[in-house]
Amino acid sequence: MGALSFTWNDYVMALPITLLALFAIGILLIDLMIPPETKWANAVTAFIGVLFATAGVYKIQGWMEANKSMGSLGMMRTMLVDRFALYFFYLFLAATAVSILMSVRYMKTEHENHGEYYALMLLSVAGMMCIAAGFDIVLIFIGLELMAISTYVLVGFLRRDRRSNEAALKYLLLGAFSSGIFAYGLSLLYGLTGSTNLGEIARQLSRILAKDAHNPVAIIALLTTITGLLFKIAAVPFHQWAPDAYEGAPTSITGFMSVAVKAAGWAMLMRILLWGLGPMRATYVPVLVFVAIATMTGANLAALTQTNTKRLLAYSSIAHVGYMLLGLIAGTLTELSPDGIKGILIYLLVYTFMNLGAFGVITSLRHRNVIGDELDDLNGLYSRAPVEAVLMLIFLLSLAGIPPLAGFYGKYFIFLSLIETRHYALASLGVLYSVFGLYYYLKMANAMFMGEPEERGALPVSWTMRAALAVTAFATVFIGIMPDRFINIVNWSLGLAQNPSVAKLIH
Repeated sequence: MGALSFTWNDYVMALPITLLALFAIGILLIDLMIPPETKWANAVTAFIGVLFATAGVYKIQGWMEANKSMGSLGMMRTMLVDRFALYFFYLFLAATAVSILMSVRYMKTEHENHGEYYALMLLSVAGMMCIAAGFDIVLIFIGLELMAISTYVLVGFLRRDRRSNEAALKYLLLGAFSSGIFAYGLSLLYGLTGSTNLGEIARQLSRILAKDAHNPVAIIALLTTITGLLFKIAAVPFHQWAPDAYEGAPTSITGFMSVAVKAAGWAMLMRILLWGLGPMRATYVPVLVFVAIATMTGANLAALTQTNTKRLLAYSSIAHVGYMLLGLIAGTLTELSPDGIKGILIYLLVYTFMNLGAFGVITSLRHRNVIGDELDDLNGLYSRAPVEAVLMLIFLLSLAGIPPLAGFYGKYFIFLSLIETRHYALASLGVLYSVFGLYYYLKMANAMFMGEPEERGALPVSWTMRAALAVTAFATVFIGIMPDRFINIVNWSLGLAQNPSVAKLIH
């Protein structure tokens, strides 16, 4: 029993997750006691919970630096809280804080201002943290299901809206199907290696593949596991759920899903492929090449014809997954070029702010009887809300990768890693599809600045939404102008030194 008992270290490593769970339960209790006109207190409690969880993450970071540690195993060796996990913890919490600010006025307008909404957001983030820090496939799967079930409910939170109900049902059915395939792959890995620990799985796979390089059980386990992983990041051909879920969900949740849930999917993908399935690199890289090309092609072509802004940004989000997969392809081939993995982490950082900002502007269009998610709803936005229109233009140009905005550096590192690993054709394809992206982003900009507004008068925007847009806009511009400190943060999370050529570029 002594070997299985919890230590103080275990409790410290799980502190942010524990705090989020406690605040989620607290919101559910408070919601029962407060009158309808003070439901905004739920959002305040959730925001304070995020701040407490951030303090918990900072405490872990301070403990690691004081002990000169790169990470620590906790919870009976199922959780590895290292710099990589801490980076994602901060990312999840930043996305959640902005999403809470975006939600206050929106949920009141929709007459769905309930405490469960914020409690589910916090519980989904607790699941994301289990995924990012998971070093055992059981903990990763538990975290995945906690995040997924919370998200299914949030997508269908607009109970009176048929689109929201349909989106939640489609997402639930496809999500359950993909989780089943993923669980099957994980069970095969356990049966093959006799362990649920990613480190032990990697060691046993190396031994098995040394004897039989084309072990059929190992290949089936890889393919089923990678199918579940690709579904969670919405890569083609496992992307069908994303446009419907994004369109039907409350717009504030669409923004939250597009960055936080996707970042959690990427954390899980990299944990499992790089740590657990590293010995099968030669088998899965060709699959990733095919999926990356299919994702960029399918998503960019589909985005060109969209008239709903949430569906357009959903396909845009899928296209960005294709670019990040290129970084994973380059980053998994050689230890000498970590710029691919670094590019993914920078991409996720900048994408969090620029995409949340874009969804924030779309969320602000919802008022009275106007839903605000059609392209025509952006017509003449500059004459009604000039600040929001200019900020939306900044977010769109950043998404397109135009310097000196933050989005440029995500693409730069990924294309740099492809050139370093001599994937010139993939780099050229990535640049070509970036031009496609510029077209449909400018289509939205054209509607804002050149279109005739259907409504007259100033657009009502709440102070919490203005705060969310200010934070996302500042981060998008600041990271683009002063990228060195953020690149150093990513280097810290991966334990790397600055690339001399990159240092020269940013200075």
